[in-house]
Amino acid sequence: MNPPVNPPADPATVEPAPPGFELPLRLLLAFRTIIDELHERIAREGHPDLRPMHGFVFQAIGPHGTTAVELGRRLGVSKQAAGKTIENLEQLGYVERGSDPADARRKVVRLTARGVDCLARSARIFDELRAEWSATLGEEQLRQVETGLRRLAPGDPFRFDTPRWFGAH
Repeated sequence: MNPPVNPPADPATVEPAPPGFELPLRLLLAFRTIIDELHERIAREGHPDLRPMHGFVFQAIGPHGTTAVELGRRLGVSKQAAGKTIENLEQLGYVERGSDPADARRKVVRLTARGVDCLARSARIFDELRAEWSATLGEEQLRQVETGLRRLAPGDPFRFDTPRWFGAH
């Protein structure tokens, strides 16, 4: 008689499944680990005042700019909260307000060269961080994690309203 191909694991050596609440906490911790490292690196590259919420704002402004009302809608915050964020980012030199060429009555918020520089540096740093995670986990395992997350959390990964969801206005 041949032995089983996959013998049953010894129950004494099998680690029990972690409690269900650990999964979202680990996912959040992984997110925080990447974002915190991004901000440490980008601060060294000349953007020390950048905050995690600012990345969502930059993406919501987009390459062609937007109005404060539209920015608030995209972020899921009030026009006043969007205006306050714009004011802060304007003081830091990341955005500027100007007239809409199609309608001079509308004020459009656009990224400045400093804001565009910040996005380009962020993209490069995210690529570096991914490469580091690949070196730690192995490329195949990291791709399995990414593929699994795409299956479990399908849809557009650019959810600009995430700051509102966390309660940060």
